[in-house]
Amino acid sequence: MVVSQSRSDEQTGKTSVCDSAQGHIRLLHVVTVPETFIFLGPLVSCAKLKGWEVHAVCSPGDQLGELASRLGVPVHVVEMPRRISPVQDLRALGKLVRIMRSFRPHVVHAHTPKGGLLGTLAAFIARVPAIIYHIHGLPLLTAKGTKRFLLRASERVSSRLADLVLCVSPSCREAAVAEGVCPSYKIKVPANGSICGVDAVNKFNPDLLSGGVRTEVRSRLGIPNDALVIGYVGRVVRDKGIAELVNAWRALRDRYPELHLMLVGPFEPQDPIPSDTDIMLRSDPRVHIVGCDWDTPGYYAAMDIFVLPSYREGFGLAALEAAAMSLPVVATRIPGCVDAVVDGVTGVLVEPRDADQLADALRIYIEDPKLRQEHGKAGRTRALGEFQPETICQATFGEYERLLARCGLVVLESE
Repeated sequence: MVVSQSRSDEQTGKTSVCDSAQGHIRLLHVVTVPETFIFLGPLVSCAKLKGWEVHAVCSPGDQLGELASRLGVPVHVVEMPRRISPVQDLRALGKLVRIMRSFRPHVVHAHTPKGGLLGTLAAFIARVPAIIYHIHGLPLLTAKGTKRFLLRASERVSSRLADLVLCVSPSCREAAVAEGVCPSYKIKVPANGSICGVDAVNKFNPDLLSGGVRTEVRSRLGIPNDALVIGYVGRVVRDKGIAELVNAWRALRDRYPELHLMLVGPFEPQDPIPSDTDIMLRSDPRVHIVGCDWDTPGYYAAMDIFVLPSYREGFGLAALEAAAMSLPVVATRIPGCVDAVVDGVTGVLVEPRDADQLADALRIYIEDPKLRQEHGKAGRTRALGEFQPETICQATFGEYERLLARCGLVVLESE
């Protein structure tokens, strides 16, 4: 694809560093942490297939090298601390502006709160023609006091600077509008939501994994083949409801001696779980802590029930991945999860922070293998039908092209 300028930018008021550019469209993704790259792969692949030139900006991190290599595009490293740090934030802003003036992107797509704030501000200063802020979740929903005020202010600034705000789920969009983050006319959900859907054909597909994978994973973790496994995939932090999961586990483990619990994901010191919860997890021989491993299909294959007891989610992508792997899902009735799980059809929704409800819902699946199978099958059918990456990527690129057209930059198919 090539870019052709069809009219002046009097309407947008932007005299961009790349308004006069002829050639391939240049797209810059700005993210705060390397882990976000896991979800952007389909968008980047789609852009490259269209002939777009793609770069990314990210903070340094332990996983940056591996995840950047998977992404397959140049990555500019800029320290963007999650917490408010005026000196570091100004330094990061300056670096972002310099990167944008050098790369001259036609589209800046900024993700998550800090990447969104600094990315949209830098793009505004650099006069980038099309600026998108992508809300992956709203941390302000569980914050209080000054922190909540600052988070809300940050979201509002990012949304104000952006030409378009994308949101990962309809319920998260409703929450953003209700919180005054963004007016309803400016915020959209591509297709049915999530960041890029879930690849239920080539990756999260139980038919691609032989029974030997399930046996191998269980053997490696010390889980008997005939055990019933409740699994969780995600960051092991307070906001994910890990304390309630452990309390529900306490209520179930003695009654069901065949039951095991598997946790896949990193522990993060920025949001630590309570110390008694941590001790319980690490001392129970029937609790299996995998740690950080982004190759998750094999772990899903070793599970029988998936649980996501979060206090907040943007979409709850792990629940959709589990559904694609034909697992029934127990999740909380919060923005995001209500879009990832159809209550009574693909899983069961419970109130957040309620360990008793969580235990009761898990008990239903423990005692009813037929229901596990029915809900797992329904979840996979839904993932295949409504959340294919191609559909969501096409919807996102449609928004890119509409913004570029508004700026007088017309996308032409290259021969």
